[in-house]
Amino acid sequence: MRRLVISAALVILCFVLQSTVFKELAFGGIVPNLMIVLTASYGFMRGEKSGLIVGFFCGLLADIFFGGLLGLYAMIYMYIGYLNGKFNRVFYPDDIRLPLVLILISDFVYGIISYMTLFLLRGRFHFSYYFSNIILPEMVYTILITLLLYPIILWINKKIENREQRSARKFV
Repeated sequence: MRRLVISAALVILCFVLQSTVFKELAFGGIVPNLMIVLTASYGFMRGEKSGLIVGFFCGLLADIFFGGLLGLYAMIYMYIGYLNGKFNRVFYPDDIRLPLVLILISDFVYGIISYMTLFLLRGRFHFSYYFSNIILPEMVYTILITLLLYPIILWINKKIENREQRSARKFV
């Protein structure tokens, strides 16, 4: 129950930070994607199911507040969380390289899918412009923020896991 409440609070906090504070800290209109950082982190820290669930709620919030189609971002974030969960078996908390690479790839995939669904289908074929002015800067900004946000998410996850292990030992 505690994990659920903390996870919900993190989703809401990242959404609020991304849509308010980081909108004011935008560089050239580019905002880091904290929801990708959170979804990917839950995926490779906790597994496919957690990544999928957190991704769904992150995407649902994005759909409700920013999306034109209800469910598009939820689907994208769900797949990102699920696919990051596949790397749970090779995840080591002390190594930050794998999370950085996975978050970078996740943000790239998010940008490409967003381009394909929101622009390409409308006949806007300016991929080089979209890539160089939106996808690439967002990836760089997201990775820079990941260096600050990821250790916090990792610390929270370790605290919850330690508390769950202590609680489980009491019942055995």
